[in-house]
Amino acid sequence: MITLYHAPNSRSSRIIWLLEEIGAPYEIRPVSIYRPMTGEGVPDESNPHPDRRVPALVDGDALVTESVAVVLYLSEAHPEAGLAPAVGDPRRAEFLTWLAWYACEMEPALFAGLSGDIARSPQRKRDHEAVVRRLETALARSPFVMGDTFSSADLLIASALGFGQTAFPASERLDAYLVRCKDRPAAIRSQALDGASGPQGGA
Repeated sequence: MITLYHAPNSRSSRIIWLLEEIGAPYEIRPVSIYRPMTGEGVPDESNPHPDRRVPALVDGDALVTESVAVVLYLSEAHPEAGLAPAVGDPRRAEFLTWLAWYACEMEPALFAGLSGDIARSPQRKRDHEAVVRRLETALARSPFVMGDTFSSADLLIASALGFGQTAFPASERLDAYLVRCKDRPAAIRSQALDGASGPQGGA
């Protein structure tokens, strides 16, 4: 069974959502983490993550850490869920681009917006504006970033928007996108499971 080492209301919360989308059996193993934004919490020695952070996912003999890696691993391991284009699919290049864009562009822009750095740095302000423009442009064309179908790239992006919506300017388009993603049954189930432990998921 897949085991997710998880701290409530953290980056591992999105992995519960992903596991619910996939429908495979899994177990949630709660761990404590240090939370730098509040200065609270202590690392848990039972957590297999090399830095005692979350998410950490164990699947058989495999240990996968970092959100983007876990998302890519699970999406590829469960192609039946239809959350990522397969190797050889022409759309895979765009999918991988969105994953890398999320990690390299969106997350830094999100935390720059939350910390107020964009007001102090012209470069950060330009980067932040580029992130908003990229999302707005994609969502003007289609309901999800890769078209009409929800993908695990949307899961990453929407989970970040839900966490740090105040880091970005008010936008009806982004608000509607977030609602579309968060209204998915798997997303709703994951919210109820965020503080849970033990076996979860489908047959």
